[in-house]
Amino acid sequence: MAAQSKRVPLPAILLANDLLDGDVVFAAADGAGVLAWTRDPAQSLVASDEGAADRLEAFAAAELRGNKVVDAYLAGVIIESGSPVPRHFRERFKTLGPSNRPDLGKQAGEGVASAPKG
Repeated sequence: MAAQSKRVPLPAILLANDLLDGDVVFAAADGAGVLAWTRDPAQSLVASDEGAADRLEAFAAAELRGNKVVDAYLAGVIIESGSPVPRHFRERFKTLGPSNRPDLGKQAGEGVASAPKG
């Protein structure tokens, strides 16, 4: 998949929208390394090399075919205080929740709260 499309700079995370409720979800791995979706951006699996990015893209393709998610893509991140923070505004915005209700969504709890520096 990487040879066919331009990949974002690594490290990166995989995010998508849940097909049933539209919420933003992030690819994560359990203790056994099995990929699944989480709504917590801090639990995102970070791809630091091409092999890990390929694995995330293969997971995204399977989940798209299975009608679990839509709009799955890799997003470049930086690591701040041990957590991945998206490099670009669009993804930072998606990790927070609805902008018209700061009391709802991830911004009301422990979602990504700061923009990366630099």
